[in-house]
Amino acid sequence: MNLNQLSQPFSLSNGQVIKNRLFKSAMSEQLGDKQHNPTFGLATLYKRWAKGGIGLSVTGNVMVDRQALGEPKNVVLDEHSNLALFSQWAEAGKQNGAQIWMQLNHPGKQIPKFLCEEPVAPSAIALGRGLEKGFNTPRALTETGIYEIISQFATSAKLAKQAGFTGVQIHGAHGYLVSQFLSSRHNQRNDQWGGSLENRLRFVVEVYRAIRKEVGDDFPVGIKLNSADFMQGGFTEEESMQVVQTLSDKGIDLIEISGGTYESPSMMGAKNNSEPLKASTIKREAYFMDYMVKVRKLVSTPLVVTGGFRTGPAMNEALNTSATDFIGIARTMAVDPEFPNKLIGNPDHGMPLTVPTTGKPGLDKMAMVGLVWYEHQMWRIAAGKKADPKLSALGVVAKTILSAGWLAFKKRRA
Repeated sequence: MNLNQLSQPFSLSNGQVIKNRLFKSAMSEQLGDKQHNPTFGLATLYKRWAKGGIGLSVTGNVMVDRQALGEPKNVVLDEHSNLALFSQWAEAGKQNGAQIWMQLNHPGKQIPKFLCEEPVAPSAIALGRGLEKGFNTPRALTETGIYEIISQFATSAKLAKQAGFTGVQIHGAHGYLVSQFLSSRHNQRNDQWGGSLENRLRFVVEVYRAIRKEVGDDFPVGIKLNSADFMQGGFTEEESMQVVQTLSDKGIDLIEISGGTYESPSMMGAKNNSEPLKASTIKREAYFMDYMVKVRKLVSTPLVVTGGFRTGPAMNEALNTSATDFIGIARTMAVDPEFPNKLIGNPDHGMPLTVPTTGKPGLDKMAMVGLVWYEHQMWRIAAGKKADPKLSALGVVAKTILSAGWLAFKKRRA
């Protein structure tokens, strides 16, 4: 057994080879221009990550509908996009033998009020836990509207392939539209798109089918799924496993596991705002490894687990269990783009992350410091600068207010 499994290549069923087991999970870069095309900074950022040794990068969420943005500076890929700018981004992300997949997303009702007066969703149900103050109640999609969005996903995937991206990932986690369809909490339709799990997963199956029809069998199509929503009446772990099995049977190439929604942000490290992580989770570092062990018994489709990994030994231990085929990393890459090279060169390497703070818990929460601080690190790299692990959290908040006002701290993607 190789002591450093992270350095081993992996071949997908379509023959595409990913040079190592390190997978950059999506982070929202907020680097789209006024027309929602990628800025040159995105090419700079992904070239730096490619040079840093990552095997596969997944972009931040690219929206399939320019009328449905999750954040003001989202990138959109549709028939009105400047494909040459996307090609520059793709080419940069393929440096040093890396792969770059585009994450495709529709936010559904998770659109801040200041961006959309009437978002759409499976059902006309508002977000809860106080989020209804920042997000408008959605309009329930008609069946025609559902098929239009499915077509938009397919079009964006076709264009991503044309632009030179080496794969696409459907964003089916974190409470966005695909996740909303899967959840009985948010999907209370009584037609073929709601009710039973078979009906609720129809939307994601049709999105996958439409994409596959456009890109062919040799182009990788993956998905990011919740292990659960961790909400009463929401998407359960058992349902998640059934969705994984269904998509695996239909030929999806790679499944990344995360968890939670805006209402219960488990992707940030715990099942809810008050429940601590289990000791076994802390020891293994990964937030969702317990789920991965179970799901590996059900499918042979390549799996990625994302969330919490900081050290080489924990990553190699996870790979050695065969419960996952790739290790998803994100924030460590924003602080040190060379993190993959260091892990491959030294299997004992690690990089614990401190929690950025202004020293004032109330301000940290209101300003979303745990998110915005990492965005500023990505913006530094995109501008050709080095990341700054000692970057002042208070300074980040001040700069954001000066540039965009308090509007910048409206509820955003995690």
